Amino acid sequence: MPSLPLIRLQVPCRATARWCAVLALAACALLMSAAFSAPDFDKTQALALKRYGAQGAALVTAWRKLLQDAESLSEPEKLVQVNNFFNRRMLFENDTVVWQQNDYWATPLEFMGKGAGDCEDFSIAKYVTLLHMGVPNAKLRMIYVRARLGGPGSDKSEAHMVLGYYATPSGEPMVLDNLITTIRPASARSDLSPVFSFNSEGLWVAGANAPSADPTARLSRWRDVLERMQQEGF
Repeated sequence: MPSLPLIRLQVPCRATARWCAVLALAACALLMSAAFSAPDFDKTQALALKRYGAQGAALVTAWRKLLQDAESLSEPEKLVQVNNFFNRRMLFENDTVVWQQNDYWATPLEFMGKGAGDCEDFSIAKYVTLLHMGVPNAKLRMIYVRARLGGPGSDKSEAHMVLGYYATPSGEPMVLDNLITTIRPASARSDLSPVFSFNSEGLWVAGANAPSADPTARLSRWRDVLERMQQEGF
C-alpha cells in the first residue's frame, strides 16, 4: 500500500452534481461529529441487553472496560488494544448473512450485538472506540481501498475498508485491518490500493484522480450510521 498521498477534496464552481452531493454529505457528517462529544454508555448498555440479550450486553461491558483501562495508555498502545479487541472477539461475515442486505454499515452496538460483521463494521467500531479513548479525530480516517487477491502478480481485487492512524498530518499512516492481526505501516501493505478516505470531518481522495467507486453512496451510508449511533448513546 503506498503512503497514501491523500489531498483534501477541493471542488471548483464547475463541479458536477455528483461531487456537490459529496460535499453536502461531508458537511452533514461534520455537523453530526458532535455525536461523539457526549456519550451515554448506560443507554448503550441498556439497549444491548434489550436487543441482543446477555451475550450482547456482556460484550458491551467488556468494551466499556477497554475504554476505562486505556486512560493511561499511549496512542500506539491504544491502537493495539482496540485492534486486538475487535479482531479477536468478532467474526468476519458478509452483510448478506448478518443483515440480509448487500451492503449495511453497522453501528458499534449493532456489530457487538451480532458478534459479527464485515470490514466496514470493524473499521467503524475501531474508529469510534479510539475517539472515545481520546485519540484526535484528525489522526483517524477510514480508508476505502482495493485489496489485491492472491500473490503480487495477481490482477484480481475487491473492495475493502481499513482504519488509518496518522501520527502527523503528512506522515505515513498505520493500518488497522481485520484481515491481519498486526498493525502495519501503509508502505508494508502493497496489497492495498487507496481510493478515498473519510472521518466525521470530511472526505479525502487519493491522488488527483476521481475515485473509482461512488463516494456519494458511501457517504450516505456513513451519514446513516452516524444518525443511528446518536440514537444509541454514542
